[in-house]
Amino acid sequence: MSVRARTRRFALPALALVLGAVGLPPATAAQERGGGLSAEIRYTAYGIPHIKAKDYAGLGFGTGYAQAQDMVCDLAGGFVTLRGERSRYFGADGRTDQALSSASTNLGSDLYFRGIRDSGTVERLLEVKPPEGPPREIKELTRGWTAGYNTWLKRNKVTDPACKGAEWVRPVTELDVASRAYALAVLGGQGMSVDGITAAAPPGTAAAKKAATKATAPEAAARAARKLFDRSDAAMGSNAVAFSGKTTANGRGLLLGNPHYPWAGGRRFWQSHQTIPGELNAAGASLLGSPTISIGHNSRVAWSHTVATGVPANIHELKLDPADPKAYLVDGKSEKMWPRPVTVETKDGKVTKTQWWTRYGPITTSLGGRINLPWTATTAYALNDPNAANLRATATGLGFSKARSIAGVKKALADTQGLPWVNTIAADAKGRTLFTQSQVLPRITDDLAERCSTPLGKLTYPVAGLAVLDGSRTDCALGKDEDAVQPGIFGPSRMPVLNDAPYAENSNDSAWLANADTPVTGYERVFGDFGTERSMRTRGAVEDVSAMAREGGLSVSDLQRQQFGTGNRAPAGKLAAEDLAKFCAALPGGTATGTGGRTVDVSGACPVLHDWDRTMRSSSRGALLFDRFWRKARAGVPAGQLWQVPFDKADPVRTPHTLNTAAPGVAVALADAVAELKDAGIALDAPLGKHQFVERNGKRLPIPGGTESLGVWNKTEPVWNAAGGSYTDVSTGSSYIQAVGWDGSPCPKARTLLTYSQSANPASPHYADQTRLYSRGRWVTPPFCEKDIRKATTRHITELRSVR
Repeated sequence: MSVRARTRRFALPALALVLGAVGLPPATAAQERGGGLSAEIRYTAYGIPHIKAKDYAGLGFGTGYAQAQDMVCDLAGGFVTLRGERSRYFGADGRTDQALSSASTNLGSDLYFRGIRDSGTVERLLEVKPPEGPPREIKELTRGWTAGYNTWLKRNKVTDPACKGAEWVRPVTELDVASRAYALAVLGGQGMSVDGITAAAPPGTAAAKKAATKATAPEAAARAARKLFDRSDAAMGSNAVAFSGKTTANGRGLLLGNPHYPWAGGRRFWQSHQTIPGELNAAGASLLGSPTISIGHNSRVAWSHTVATGVPANIHELKLDPADPKAYLVDGKSEKMWPRPVTVETKDGKVTKTQWWTRYGPITTSLGGRINLPWTATTAYALNDPNAANLRATATGLGFSKARSIAGVKKALADTQGLPWVNTIAADAKGRTLFTQSQVLPRITDDLAERCSTPLGKLTYPVAGLAVLDGSRTDCALGKDEDAVQPGIFGPSRMPVLNDAPYAENSNDSAWLANADTPVTGYERVFGDFGTERSMRTRGAVEDVSAMAREGGLSVSDLQRQQFGTGNRAPAGKLAAEDLAKFCAALPGGTATGTGGRTVDVSGACPVLHDWDRTMRSSSRGALLFDRFWRKARAGVPAGQLWQVPFDKADPVRTPHTLNTAAPGVAVALADAVAELKDAGIALDAPLGKHQFVERNGKRLPIPGGTESLGVWNKTEPVWNAAGGSYTDVSTGSSYIQAVGWDGSPCPKARTLLTYSQSANPASPHYADQTRLYSRGRWVTPPFCEKDIRKATTRHITELRSVR
């Protein structure tokens, strides 16, 4: 449980934001200086800071200061994680919010991050020269961000009850800030397997016996790997589409970005506008703790990201030395593993455990908590994560902010090669578009997998892209592409790319159908698959955007309608609801048998399903019922039997289709869905927004959108409390949304929305203001050009002195 989740219920004192006036003015301006650094911060509507500085250190200073103003508790909690101190403050057995790793307990998290800190991993990466290491500008931004955060702490009192008075809210170092970037880079590799890394122990030891698990059967491991790396059905995801000038009203590009991310905790986005006159001018959203824009736009280019299907890590299966289970054989020669003892301070005293490392990476006994890989007397498994040597993602983001065209975006990707687990979709003012899966992946070619896969790898690689290679052979090493900045990864020339398509879209499936008229193929399996069934969200998205492109004459307003109009339709409902309604109406006696043999009167559901408008708008009646049914049908109907017409790779957008109402499990799913809602006291035709909501300061705000399995573009993941039989706050979904175009002026036409609002402090005026807009399908028009910022900023200016 996150710090915020444990403290949100307490009453909140008022946050003093008055600057020379009674009450909060529409906007404020402040000149902040500290430690020889300075930045001008001007706030406009909805708490969006426009940060101007003369250099990169100053820009980082203003960004760190402003982020602390809005998100100090979540930032401070993350730094506790990165220092390996969660057990000390929150208890060893407590659960993390999993914002920075998948660790299931605070102790596991601490052992991993303390090990990274003790080993000097991040310090070494900071010393690597560009392009493999971070450039000077990033180091200056990091230095400034650190000073800005610390200055805010010194000058302000923390009023957010999530961390008010907490001793763990304290100044940070540049290493802390860089460590956050490192943790985000390894989320899909080491960060996904923290429990396995920290539990690994030589066979026969007490630690090994305590953590002993049975190996996952190969066939089950392949299924688990498929699920583990199926980005189309994950909590984190995203949609993005770029339209070329061939489809737009004025011949210029358009971009709609709709990332799906957690609504609480340390993986939130935060919105800002960053300017160094003559050097940099970009606006958008940053992941917390980042000194650069992660997703955004400037006066000529707009970009967004979607979580990619590439598998950012691989396993090396080790043959152990018969004389020593802490040594492994490579070309017949024995190599010692090296131990890394790690000591963590908990509330009950110190805990020391040893992690074991090899030439390939750490020994792990599980992958993602789904695949057990026991360390036996003969075999162990090492995790190779190339992003453990990648501290370049922030530099990639800076390159995007400075790009003047699609060519500049491509150059930033090629020069830095820093994106660990996302695709990039971009458009520019010249009317060009780009989709590219330029991410840091282990250099697993299909040929290498064919030659070097172990029996387990021969099952996991074809279905999931997870390579399990023979670690006993040097001829199975990953090698290096000539154009790669780092050994063991693919170079830019090997990435799936689609240039200048009329539309380029991604919804977390592979690159194959970025444009259905021009499929992308020929990439290695580790990047993803092609010629296979697409997710419901991909199918719905491609239908929508291809129709928009064919119609042409597009503008920013069309992107807005896609997000909150068409984007709230449920493609699964279009394909299945009418057949389900007819099936329901034909049931003898209007009843169906549910789980456990319970007879349920479903007659009231039939007209509701028939009349449902097939959308997930807050006002939609029948959406709740179909959602509950669809979840159960997908889980309960045997694989391959849900549809009458199967998938056809020659028609991948429209197949499969036609609900197979005769399939075992359909009637049960309908009965269980009806019973579940009735037992909870929820009317079958209740408006969606009455039960899909977030609560802000005691007031419920209805939230539109739907789940991944329904195929809804405007993704929303409500939480169903099975024990209580009710819904609770939305946990994940659409986050920082931007619709961007150009009209020939220096000022881009941008509409944005940060769905969960800018601040996590319930006393802030920017705790729920954008969430109220999102609830109503409304947008923000943030100023970008200087003349517009001046108009939107009040004349209240407060001079804040240096704080050292």
